[in-house]
Amino acid sequence: MAQEPLDGMSGSNPPSFIPSGAPRRRPSAPKPAAGAQPIPQTFEPKGAPVRRSSARTSQESFGTQPPSFSPASAGQSAARTTAGRRHTTIGEPRSESLRTASVPSSGMGGHRPASFSQHAPGASGPSPRPSRSGRRGAIAVSPKRIRHRLLAVLAAIVAVLILLTFSLVSWVNGQLTHKNMLTSMADTPASTWLILGSDQRDGTAGTGSSKDIPGSRTDSILVLTKPKTGHSSLISIPRDSFVNLNGQDMKINAVASQIGYKALTSQVESITGMKIDHMVQVGFGGVEKVVDAIDGVELCYDRTVNDVLSGLNWKAGCHQADGATALAFSRMRYSDPTGDIGRAKRQRQVLAAVAKKATSPQVLLNPAKTKKLAEAGLSTLTVDEKTGAFDIAQMALAFKAASGSSGVTGTLYYTDIDYRPASGIGSCILLDGTRNTTLFQQLQSGTHDPGTVGGL
Repeated sequence: MAQEPLDGMSGSNPPSFIPSGAPRRRPSAPKPAAGAQPIPQTFEPKGAPVRRSSARTSQESFGTQPPSFSPASAGQSAARTTAGRRHTTIGEPRSESLRTASVPSSGMGGHRPASFSQHAPGASGPSPRPSRSGRRGAIAVSPKRIRHRLLAVLAAIVAVLILLTFSLVSWVNGQLTHKNMLTSMADTPASTWLILGSDQRDGTAGTGSSKDIPGSRTDSILVLTKPKTGHSSLISIPRDSFVNLNGQDMKINAVASQIGYKALTSQVESITGMKIDHMVQVGFGGVEKVVDAIDGVELCYDRTVNDVLSGLNWKAGCHQADGATALAFSRMRYSDPTGDIGRAKRQRQVLAAVAKKATSPQVLLNPAKTKKLAEAGLSTLTVDEKTGAFDIAQMALAFKAASGSSGVTGTLYYTDIDYRPASGIGSCILLDGTRNTTLFQQLQSGTHDPGTVGGL
């Protein structure tokens, strides 16, 4: 039986927008009322010439063929936006506002609803591809380009840090006063520093002047040891320790002023059995200035003291001490029943409190306070001929480790706290050579347990 053509259409083949299985006839378009403008035909039969709309479309997408509006091909069709914008795949999920928008279409002479671009249920063709960005017009940046930018930023930061470090090191080295104080002893495994506190009168309030008390003595002597592995240590050598140099009896605090600093270094090396790698000497003024630069430190002492010679006026307990009080705290000994042993213990407490606060974030993250601290400390330091900025930094870190909970602190072992040699130099501390040799063998190998050492 012959097939009837559809109303208003010619030919025997149905247009491509009719789904498979749908009725082959459709109602005729309603006729316009009298005087009304005719409704333009929105669907053109196959083979009709393509009309261009006002919106620019790509000739490669449509060519001379009309767009297909059958649901089966809806997922395969594509429209291109104006030049410079990204392509949008028809059938791609869009926001609700975009679905109801009118999209210009080539070959239609008008607008068609965007809902026609959705992938119809049951239609064949490729599934919609997700968009590269959740926002229209977003520009994608490749991971390779991002890495290159990050590397460039990091390189710039490293370059600035290197310049700042170089400038800081040069400045620190320019502030140091050097003196020949090291010996030619062969190197030993651990890194060692000999820290000296001089009682030379430098005009600091409460200490007198060089006219009142001429000369100088080594008021405090500490050996700081950092082994390759294990615990760092800070050991005091009592200033009244008895030594004999070239047949002459003396207290160890007088060796530097009477014979020289190299002789003092050699004497410490003979006691410890270790090579002294670096020496640092601090004057009275240095202690006071450094403590004031960090706004004081907390110190503890369980006795009430009013010592005229040192100027310490202290109530038993823990108190915040300024520079002058911290200096008197570390000098006082005549009001201490343990004498020089107790003073050495308080000196370690002052230095430990300074190291702890000086390396705290509240100081290190404050440029003004850090500069003030550096100027105060470096202005009163005297170091050996080889020590530089990096050695000072390593000493500070080792000092903090030694005075912490995992460090080893204390004094040398001794056999007599009131030894009086026949030479008439007065009361001395007689050291226990055998125990001290064993102690420093363990300290330089890092095998000694944390805690306090020394004494009788």
